[in-house]
Amino acid sequence: MARTEVLLLTNRDSDNIGDQIIEASVISLLKAAAENLGIASQSFIVRSRAASIISKKYMSTGDESLLESARRAISRADVVVFGGAPLFNYVYQVFYRRTIRTVELAEEYGVPVLFSSIGVEPFNDADERSLALQSALRKSVVRQITTRDDLESTQKYVEGTGIPTALVSDPAVFADSVFEKVRPIDDPRGRSRKRIGLVVTRSGVFPDNGIPFSEADQRNFWLGVIDELTARGDDYRLFTTGHFDDEIFLDSLVRHHGVQGKKAAVTLNSPEELIEQLRSCDGVIAYRLHASITSFAFDIPSIGLTWNFKVPDFYRSVDYPERALESADWKPSTVLSALDRAMSEGVEKDDDFMISVYRTLFSGLKGILKPSEQIEPYSLEELREKLPRYAGTSRKQYQEKMRRKLRRSYGFYQDKIAANAVEPSVGQSGRTQPQSLLRSVRTRLKRGLKR
Repeated sequence: MARTEVLLLTNRDSDNIGDQIIEASVISLLKAAAENLGIASQSFIVRSRAASIISKKYMSTGDESLLESARRAISRADVVVFGGAPLFNYVYQVFYRRTIRTVELAEEYGVPVLFSSIGVEPFNDADERSLALQSALRKSVVRQITTRDDLESTQKYVEGTGIPTALVSDPAVFADSVFEKVRPIDDPRGRSRKRIGLVVTRSGVFPDNGIPFSEADQRNFWLGVIDELTARGDDYRLFTTGHFDDEIFLDSLVRHHGVQGKKAAVTLNSPEELIEQLRSCDGVIAYRLHASITSFAFDIPSIGLTWNFKVPDFYRSVDYPERALESADWKPSTVLSALDRAMSEGVEKDDDFMISVYRTLFSGLKGILKPSEQIEPYSLEELREKLPRYAGTSRKQYQEKMRRKLRRSYGFYQDKIAANAVEPSVGQSGRTQPQSLLRSVRTRLKRGLKR
């Protein structure tokens, strides 16, 4: 039996659990599409790799020998699918360079490329980085580009080429089906008072995006929200989407600013752990976009705090633009009023929008694998039934996630020490103290390795 192999490239190696949820969701969508196309499951292989398949070392040295693994993976594939990652980022990240080199290798081996529901930064015809990306995306191996946020820029990247583009849903909108076996740590239906999920972020995300909002400002905002929730008798739960820098901030709230440890999940490391937290909440306030998207998938009303254009873009796409609040509205009473309205309205979903990510992915695969056959994509109801369910994070996978985070945490502090940037004591500054947090993280991570 002929084998069909898809090389899937996502941000699977990110500590941000939202990216891990995307990976699992895209794998499930790909397998459903293969069945839809009449490809036997035993002959359809999805090899999932990090979108950073082009290594950091290669990017800094240009040593072609470092591309051996990427070449092997791309050359053996029938299709390369970039799934749900911010692949065109060039403003303060260099991911676009990796995307360019991956497309160049795909062209070298004649392997068609699909970009599915990716993050796109605005096209800028005065920026050499944006123009270099545009040049790569016009190559003949690129067969389709769909985005979850900026269709106008996507169209400009490939203008005049005939490459199909579309604005589609995020793969994670199907997390409720893919992860349906994951139960909440505490079922909201069994409680007498509401529990609100508070999803914090790293302090540096605001200056990185030109927002004058300091670490102290974020801390005071969350403490104010907690005070108001407590005063009205509601419960709350603080957590992150797993990014180590976000955990630094949350750890400081618990260690030095009076937040009860039992009210916070400082370290999360798997999709199940994040989904358990979200499903235990009646409503969510989040800086991280994929906390909002996953909440939406599970019909949990949420408020997104806008630090990047992608946040309001998502809420507009699901017809709740008023649930994305700009920094001028980051006041406890304003945010909680918005959340109360959202919880009273609930969550409604548009079927056509929901299935758009699947229909376009199906169309792209069909055009490559079975271009002459007349096959219709599944309906939304059929798709939900056919989507393979997530098997769970194995002990080995969990330990690898923990090791990766531990390596990154050590690297973070080594960089701090090398730059002589270790913070003064908390008593002097009110900020996170790296040495004490490192000891805490080391303990938690090593405990996780024994899971």
